[in-house]
Amino acid sequence: MDSEQKQKGFEFPGVFEITAMGPASAGLENVIPHELSSAGLVVLHETVRSRASSAGRFVSVSISFQANSRAEYDAAHVALRAHPEVKWTL
Repeated sequence: MDSEQKQKGFEFPGVFEITAMGPASAGLENVIPHELSSAGLVVLHETVRSRASSAGRFVSVSISFQANSRAEYDAAHVALRAHPEVKWTL
């Protein structure tokens, strides 16, 4: 493990969680797993969780995936941020 990974708490390979937020009407519960799978990542479909905003206009969707490297981890964020309905990722 290189010092940058150690400082940021990342250890590869590993299972990581990502959260994406966008409009409640966008169907992100289905979009997020599809986009991650399309990016070549192993998605743990059973881990999908969603939470609506207090006004119900937005939703956050969290899901876990496997990443063998920092590049794969970063690819998950890139893939989701490229989707027009995804406004933020964490």
